[in-house]
Amino acid sequence: MQNGISIYPGLDNTLSENLALIETAAALGLPRLFTSLHIPETDPGALKRELGVLLKAARAHHMEIISDVSPATLTLLGLKEFNLSAFRMLGITTLRLDDGFTCEDIARLSHNSQHIRLQLNASTMTGRLLQKLVDAKTDFSSIDALHNFYPRTGTGLSEETLARKTAMLHKAGIRVGAFLPSQNGRRRSPLRDGLPTLENHRATPTSLAARHLVALGIDSVFLADALPTDEELRCLASLEDNQVVLAADLLTRDAAQKHLLTQTFTARIDEARDAVRAQESRRLLQGNIAPEHTAERPCGAVTIDNSGYGRYMGELEIIKNGQPADPRVNVAAQVKESDRFLIDYISPGRRFSLFFPA
Repeated sequence: MQNGISIYPGLDNTLSENLALIETAAALGLPRLFTSLHIPETDPGALKRELGVLLKAARAHHMEIISDVSPATLTLLGLKEFNLSAFRMLGITTLRLDDGFTCEDIARLSHNSQHIRLQLNASTMTGRLLQKLVDAKTDFSSIDALHNFYPRTGTGLSEETLARKTAMLHKAGIRVGAFLPSQNGRRRSPLRDGLPTLENHRATPTSLAARHLVALGIDSVFLADALPTDEELRCLASLEDNQVVLAADLLTRDAAQKHLLTQTFTARIDEARDAVRAQESRRLLQGNIAPEHTAERPCGAVTIDNSGYGRYMGELEIIKNGQPADPRVNVAAQVKESDRFLIDYISPGRRFSLFFPA
């Protein structure tokens, strides 16, 4: 996944803090950097002093630099006109076009000779606007989309809205990104209430919020707050593309079952009523599975059929509707309560996997 960080020169972080964030993100393989050049609270003098230094550091690590721009950007940077070459000279490779740009403007800019990519505001996109972009002969090969983040509590998107707009853009062949907040103590000015795309992520642990966005079909995830922890950055770097990943508690001690639980699976197309069935688990099995922990199977239980089930030995399931104990079925793990809602996103044909936090 092409995930990224955010920096806001001239706002809260010191220059050294922002440079350290770039270094850490690059070392973890995070390839994208988002910044905004039209935040009213920005100190223009500090921005002009720091921006070139920060973008040079990001370019040294071959990061894609995405800048949120609007007509207010001209004033902030002291530019007389909206000139793509000026952004290119700064090293900005993608412009996220916010308020003040018409569909005709976007279409014209999509055919630029500066090799600058464009990014649509996914949160405000409608079918009508998308059709106007098509009619204006926009070059969609150089365009993706990124949802807004929402500083004020209670203003973030609903899951239904995000899913609907993302599906619309995907149908047009446009990849879509979204933001999540850091749960670190310090947040971006002026409100310091976190910067989520989804309102229900405002206080959600970063790992769970990030995996939820991926389960919803988001293609790239950005940490919107500019002082994330190293753990949050590592979480972003380890995200799996288009895959539902569930945190679970390991219950088995058996080597064959442990090995099976580390694999990535595909949910069977013929969806069962009571469980998610792994398509590949029986052929991935290495060794024999003896009966072990053949307990009751509540919602979220991860089960593996043992030798008592004959040719079904190795069948891995995640239980959706609770079932009684069966001597032929081992309960090898249990999805954590916080993650059980993600089971509903494992639709037929969807990839899924488990991990076991320490």
